Amino acid sequence: MYAFYFLLGAVILWGAHGFKRNEWNEEYCSLGQTKILLGIKAILIPIHHMAQKTCASWLDKKYILPGLEVFVPVGHLLVAVFLFCSGLGLYKSFKTKQDYLKGFVKKRILPLVIAYYLSEYIYLLVRVFMGEKMTAGDVIFYISGLHMANMNAWYVIAIIFFYVFFYLAFRFCRKEGTAILWMFIACMLYALLGAAVGHQSYWWIRGEWWYNSIILLPVGLLFAKYEQRITAFFKKTYVFMLPFSVLLTAGLYVLSEYVMKVWGYYGENWGDPLLIPHRLGCCLMQWLLCISYVAVNFLVLLKVRLGNWLLKLAGAVTLELYLMHGMFVELFGYNFLNEVLSIFYIKNVPLFILVVFACSVPTTFLFRLVWKRAVMVLGIKDIANNDVGLKIG
Repeated sequence: MYAFYFLLGAVILWGAHGFKRNEWNEEYCSLGQTKILLGIKAILIPIHHMAQKTCASWLDKKYILPGLEVFVPVGHLLVAVFLFCSGLGLYKSFKTKQDYLKGFVKKRILPLVIAYYLSEYIYLLVRVFMGEKMTAGDVIFYISGLHMANMNAWYVIAIIFFYVFFYLAFRFCRKEGTAILWMFIACMLYALLGAAVGHQSYWWIRGEWWYNSIILLPVGLLFAKYEQRITAFFKKTYVFMLPFSVLLTAGLYVLSEYVMKVWGYYGENWGDPLLIPHRLGCCLMQWLLCISYVAVNFLVLLKVRLGNWLLKLAGAVTLELYLMHGMFVELFGYNFLNEVLSIFYIKNVPLFILVVFACSVPTTFLFRLVWKRAVMVLGIKDIANNDVGLKIG
């Protein structure tokens, strides 16, 4: 495990360039730098899911394998960076690309829908192959996409919702500020719906991970609108802002974990009058934590230029890697989606990590090839530069 953490740090820092006093990474919000940042988070998210499969507190003790504990509670923070960058990219594309909203549904939303269903059908075939028992109704729901075969595909559904909200807000609001305000309102209503739904396994919005970092998308829009002013403020106050943001993030993490223990999200009753405010309180704390965490990331980027070919490669296939890796986490974990025995249970954590990535990488590129072909049928020539899913444009 020591070798794993050393290697992970080396991959992230390889090729990084620091700046001296009064020098800045002026490209810290550029497409290139944010894609590399997303590449890092795209590598960390599979590790987060592997941590949940090996050392999460809710597992049976006989399945707990130590080593990745630090990654168990950070999923919403990693996703927050993706959401922020999506908002950042949407606004920049809206401002710089002529007639950006023209054909938005076809060019930006439809490729996501195709990616969602493609991953769903792949996972459905794997679940059938693994011998999971299904009724005819289960199969119909999986095929329809209303019941997810790929449990990690929730992000794609959520981002589609908010791309639709973005299109409507910026299409029909005369002022950009008003459009962004409506995006914040949409987030709050979405979180309220999620809090009312609770935990269930029948349809979309199955738990708090669907909404406990979604606020970062409109935050990204707001940041992009005032990027120059915020950047100037960061530069003037950097000596104070960086340590303050780090300490604030640590404090908010401790506070949010305390609130989670006192109130918590879990509960299966629709519209529970007690659980709804508790869930919203937990959500508010995690929203504040996510905002602070993202601020730390971009403050670091303001002084450190990241870059190596591996991170650039990961940043180019974030959506594909996100959708494909979970299959192998389940295939080589202690069981497959709590339904059947896994194909081969790997109890050595470093080997588990190695095998999951070794299988996920080629599958990611194969998925990308098929997805790209499917999108090209619709007349969309290139998905690489579109701000779809976990990418920004």
